[in-house]
Amino acid sequence: MSALSYDQLLHLAFRTPDDAARFLTEPATTAYADFERAPQTDLAFRFERVRLGVAMALMKLLADLGDHEESRRVLDVLHKATRARSVADIDATITRDAKLFERLYTNLYVNEEGELLLNLFERTLDADSQPLMDEAIAEALEVAGELDFSPDDEHDDED
Repeated sequence: MSALSYDQLLHLAFRTPDDAARFLTEPATTAYADFERAPQTDLAFRFERVRLGVAMALMKLLADLGDHEESRRVLDVLHKATRARSVADIDATITRDAKLFERLYTNLYVNEEGELLLNLFERTLDADSQPLMDEAIAEALEVAGELDFSPDDEHDDED
């Protein structure tokens, strides 16, 4: 069920054909199944790939929810990291652009949905076990199914 939930989350986040073609590459789409089949020696790397996929989905949802450029930049870094061949390469890719992650939270206005996505993003980055990651995926999948991406401004009047 977890690989299925992971796949559903990716497809909810990257719902347009252009987004799917760009972001739903083989390393991203097979990450959870690869993790489940990984030998003990490769487990950490495969887990990091799952983390990247979930984090990418959350950043895409946040970017689409508020047309937020910083989220798009972080998404690009995460996507670049999916091409890494080791945990050290993933860390190096993320570290090179650490300032983008810091700016993600600077001067950012988010509504309740955006705040929930950011909290899930943090939980994804902090998850250090399969059960914690599965919880984050399940919650992200639930939230993604309920988000309203309509361009109307009715939510802006609620203060």
